Amino acid sequence: MARYTGPAYKKARRLNFSLLENGKELARRPYAPGMHGADRRKKISEYGVQLQEKQKVRLLYGLTEKQFRKVFERASRMKGVAGENLLKLLESRLDNLVYRMGMAKTRRAARQVVNHGHILVNDKKVDIPSFQVKPGDIISVKENSQDHKAIREAVEATLNRPAYVSFDDKKLSGSYVRLPDRSELNQEINESLIVEFYNR
Repeated sequence: MARYTGPAYKKARRLNFSLLENGKELARRPYAPGMHGADRRKKISEYGVQLQEKQKVRLLYGLTEKQFRKVFERASRMKGVAGENLLKLLESRLDNLVYRMGMAKTRRAARQVVNHGHILVNDKKVDIPSFQVKPGDIISVKENSQDHKAIREAVEATLNRPAYVSFDDKKLSGSYVRLPDRSELNQEINESLIVEFYNR
């Protein structure tokens, strides 16, 4: 299945979950899309609940089904809780960290910035959005991309950043300080349902 590139608001309303993590999609119409969306919230099965949770996280980070399963399999081989490992691996993706540092307004925009070769990791160009960044790595904007309009606008619009990343607005450079704690990640996600979905 190809990556979803359609309207994010429609998917957010279908899942009753903000994919932009700011609640804007659900502010005006907090019900499912479509003519009968307002009265379509029916009880769903246990499998349906697990599937919905998996879709939430997959769409939040912008992965295909195949990519998401691979990340889950890697997380389940690691020491510790599989669900938390999954979220930590997803947060360690280069496109996500570019977004978290404020170099892009959305994860989709961050993916594009990385794809177009504007980002360096430890002073080496990386144009793979799924690149796994390790704690301590330095992420910066390439020298001849320093005046990139979209990046500058995103940095100026960013008011706060999570504690597990640091960023210098003037140098357009930051570091992945440490792996995030579960308490710092989206509290609306129930990762144990995703583990149940894949282990059923």
